[in-house]
Amino acid sequence: MARKEARSLYFILMMDFPVHERVFPAGTIAAIPEDDYGREGAESEGEAGQRRLKFHLVDADVWQVLEAQTLRPLTGVQAGLLQAVSPSAKRLQLYLEGPELADAQRLSLFDPVTVNHHALTLPGIIRYIGTIVSSHLLTGTFFGIELQVDADVDGLNSGEFGGSRYFQCKENSGIFVPFNKVKRRWRACREPVTPADPQGSCPLAPGDSVATYMGEDLRTGTLMGISDGGATILVNFEPDPSKGEEQSLLCKVPLDSIVKQDMLRPCGPLQHSLSRESGTEVDGLQQEQGLVQQALVNGDSPPPRHWLGVKSTVQIDMSKGPPVTGVIQWTGHLPGVDGQQAGVELDVDQGLTDGRWQGIHYFHCPPKRGIFVRLASCQPDARFQSLSPSRDNWHEGKAIAGSRESCVVTELIAPPREEEAVRVLQGRMRGIQGHCNSCYMDAALFSLFSCSMVLDSMLYKTTARHNAQLQQILREEIVNPLRRDGFVDCKKVMNLRQELTQGGYCAGFTSEEKDPEEFLNVIMQQVLGLEPLLKLKSEGHKDQECYCHQIFIDPDDELLVPTVQQLVERSFHSNHLKLAEVPSCFIIQMPRFGKSYKMFEKIIPSLELDITDLLSESPRGCYVCSELATQECEDCFKDKLFSKTGLKQFCDICWHQVHSQASGRRHVSLALRCPTGYEGGRWAGVPRERMQLFAVLCIETSHYVSFVKYGPQNSDWMFFDSMSDRHGGESGYNIPSVTACPEVGQYMDIPPAKLAKQSGRDMAGVAKRQFCDAYMYLYQNPRMAVYK
Repeated sequence: MARKEARSLYFILMMDFPVHERVFPAGTIAAIPEDDYGREGAESEGEAGQRRLKFHLVDADVWQVLEAQTLRPLTGVQAGLLQAVSPSAKRLQLYLEGPELADAQRLSLFDPVTVNHHALTLPGIIRYIGTIVSSHLLTGTFFGIELQVDADVDGLNSGEFGGSRYFQCKENSGIFVPFNKVKRRWRACREPVTPADPQGSCPLAPGDSVATYMGEDLRTGTLMGISDGGATILVNFEPDPSKGEEQSLLCKVPLDSIVKQDMLRPCGPLQHSLSRESGTEVDGLQQEQGLVQQALVNGDSPPPRHWLGVKSTVQIDMSKGPPVTGVIQWTGHLPGVDGQQAGVELDVDQGLTDGRWQGIHYFHCPPKRGIFVRLASCQPDARFQSLSPSRDNWHEGKAIAGSRESCVVTELIAPPREEEAVRVLQGRMRGIQGHCNSCYMDAALFSLFSCSMVLDSMLYKTTARHNAQLQQILREEIVNPLRRDGFVDCKKVMNLRQELTQGGYCAGFTSEEKDPEEFLNVIMQQVLGLEPLLKLKSEGHKDQECYCHQIFIDPDDELLVPTVQQLVERSFHSNHLKLAEVPSCFIIQMPRFGKSYKMFEKIIPSLELDITDLLSESPRGCYVCSELATQECEDCFKDKLFSKTGLKQFCDICWHQVHSQASGRRHVSLALRCPTGYEGGRWAGVPRERMQLFAVLCIETSHYVSFVKYGPQNSDWMFFDSMSDRHGGESGYNIPSVTACPEVGQYMDIPPAKLAKQSGRDMAGVAKRQFCDAYMYLYQNPRMAVYK
């Protein structure tokens, strides 16, 4: 019978834990009674002084003795949120990346959110937070969401689960999801409202004709009443029936998302002929500091083509200077100001507020990044409609690098993943802007930092004082803006290139063509003094340390379309190499001769790289029976029968059976060192060490591009080119772009023999560039990154 977990402490398992023939995966939640943790701790020292305690593994509902150093502590809230997520690998990823878990703990009832479900992004309101399973075990914390749109997808309900009701909503409008499927849309931050009179500060009254956004659609309807939702004032909104809809059900929405219909002023299309001398009407908003921010309004514009709302990217034409761009974070009405207003977070520090108006926070943004303007003063951001046209030349006589300048971001920004990565990074004028032979650096930086944090230690490690400026540029002018805003202008990268040149590390960084490995070696080793990523052992030679591994193999006519796994194993075998330890990041450079000759026409990416048999002191399973291996045979690797199946090791019995034939009697065995703790004990199987592919750098005609994997699915790939297009002539600028390329995943599932016959020119989209032009593969082990 399972023990009751009352007043328990919770932990997450950081590495796979094999027990006999069973493996408890990393990401498993473990619990231990608080009293047992304190009482057993003093009596549970292992041979090396490590604590060994008996934990309850929640998923499997078993008790198991674990070393405390293999676990990381969780709060009860974190444990509940993570337990709702599956599989365990995803749970561990969310724990390691951190910010998404932290954001979930700040969600509360009635918050407006979006739900990612079956590849759809659905708007809704949080109606319930808690468990939906009755059990004495730790149960997951789920979010019950009432959707604000009709969705024809599976898994919807009316607020009930397993025969129990948790909230009330109309049929097929409710859903229960874990925290990683929920994102806050927006929320106005007001001072608390007295529950007894929630209408005290409300400018609306029951019966008013109002409008609100429900998903991407503006819906009109009637305000039926006002109620208290704690920190958020809610209104009962009855939408007008849509075409073909007999009657709409009443729904609750936050007050700040409602506007009176008679105050709606649609914005007109972008007027490229406007100028500062055109005499167009100007509206001003008086700020508390006495500053006035003026914005042009299209007073006589034609009928609207665009509706703007929260999270719309917009540009605002200022009375002085060029237009500014930003994202709408709030819409509504401000005290003492006529018309519907928009709170915009600007891309540059040209605002007047941090989201406050008269002491009340309506949205949050860094200081001098917020501005309140009429919603009608906002125009759709031209960068995302088409290439931004040249307005009156604001910088006559100056050859500017681009039409947009990225920000300096000082706060810590985690890399976006999955849907968030698509939202932040994908699009035209996205990624890192190229300039003057910078593609090698642009592609390397985007690959390393856009969607992975495995080498974030480079950004924060202690470094020499004379290199601190260079590290700060890398962190605050390139990586953080890329992760937060999805764009870095070429001037920021040029700052880094100039620092490298002026520091004397290598000449020509500001103008010459270079290779990614040269840049990575300079910045990792010479500038930041990063510990080498790879530590290699070779029989009869001194141990080696390096930052990337160059594949060197003998030609083989039978190996037409190899996988990365095959190339790495052959390279290590040919050069008698072993890994001294599991790396956190494994950078592999493909076999090439110059920039034109390729050893293979195609290479198949291995999404997972199994390095278990490449480790020098790791238990290894017998190739035949999976028992503990004691001997390795290098000759079997060369044998035609085994040539494509990797490194071979055997237990004593299988060695004699395999080599009993005449062809194998001359094979020489290499004794394997049995790790401490495995001799004489029951063998429970090899804990496999696998690394995940997170980026691929490619080259064609001296131009580098990159592919980045932003999610767990085979199709979750995006393609980055820092110079995908150009605006203007010599005095113009390059246009970077990031595009989704799910077609890459389709070819990874094709058998190698069939893929070998596939013509590169016939491959869909940009898939050819990854399979035919691969230059460097980047693998990560997030678990090891915690210790590095």
